[in-house]
Amino acid sequence: MASNKNLLMLPGDGIGPEVCVEVRKVLDWMDRRRAVSFDVSEDLVGGAAYDAHGAAISDATMDKAMAADAVLFGAVGGPQYDKLGWDVRPEAGLLRLRKEMDLFANLRPAVTFDALLDASTLKPEVIRGLDILIVRELTAGVYFGEPRGLQEWNGAERCIDTQAYTKAEIERVAEVAFDLARKRNSKVTSVEKANVMKTGVFWRETVTALHAAGGYSDIELGHMYADNCAMQLVRNPKQFDVIVTDNLFGDLLSDCAAMLTGSLGMLPSASLGAIDETGRRKALYEPVHGSAPDIAGQGKANPLAMLLSFAMALRYSFDLQEDADLVEQAVQDVLSAGKRTADILGAGETPISTAQMGDAVCEALDRRAA
Repeated sequence: MASNKNLLMLPGDGIGPEVCVEVRKVLDWMDRRRAVSFDVSEDLVGGAAYDAHGAAISDATMDKAMAADAVLFGAVGGPQYDKLGWDVRPEAGLLRLRKEMDLFANLRPAVTFDALLDASTLKPEVIRGLDILIVRELTAGVYFGEPRGLQEWNGAERCIDTQAYTKAEIERVAEVAFDLARKRNSKVTSVEKANVMKTGVFWRETVTALHAAGGYSDIELGHMYADNCAMQLVRNPKQFDVIVTDNLFGDLLSDCAAMLTGSLGMLPSASLGAIDETGRRKALYEPVHGSAPDIAGQGKANPLAMLLSFAMALRYSFDLQEDADLVEQAVQDVLSAGKRTADILGAGETPISTAQMGDAVCEALDRRAA
């Protein structure tokens, strides 16, 4: 029996609770069939936390997240919270988790499943076999830079956000990208806007220097402007292996890459901190999709991105590579069998519900483990 691992679930708002329920089914399956157990606790974040505590995440929940081996995060937000103040809006809970846990490296894979090639708006030959990993810096840049907000400027109002990076902040996320590329196809594309932004010049110089001095001569390093990268993701996405970029561009490019696979409902992500002296790292795993309030509570949500996020947790936080492979293979099996939620539905197909998709994954796990 493997020792129990501490897992904190923060379902959040909208479809977040629905997709997290399906993870619990897989957790139960692993306990029964793989003798792998987790100590699972659950708490509030986002709008649900605001309704209960008047804050997007409570200090007590934050303490639980800091102590957990991994955090599984659903989604936050909804139209009923749109007029809340900046510091208590649902998204502030996620930003606080990222900042205080120092989750500086966001991993967003974009992998196409053969069974879903028709779900993408791109031609099958462009995306068949696609396997990209975007490494986004997550705790600095324009989302956190100061000063920010409204100010008076020459007698008129103006609003600013500040893009700022230290050398250490760039180096540590580039190191993650290089290390991951070494386990893939040994190619990293660093993305910025060095043609118009001083921070872009600094980013390019820092990554180049690290590549030269950091023992990464086995890794092919290229540089690309962010706008060109967006075009190339649509034009010829298979030219990329690992893309490393800043917070803002990573946000935009990862959503662009998501649609190469056919649906935001298919993409997982991992947000990782630094490895401490015990070998442990803080980590948060979440689907790329949002709270989708228009379908919340209707059983229409696609839980596969959440389940694949859990697979990433098995891989990166718990070193359960075989179990992670099993979950990913089960998802592939379900899709190959033609089971679809509404977001990935083909012409003439009948959608299955969120719960039915979770059940189908567990059945596929049974067949894989037989």
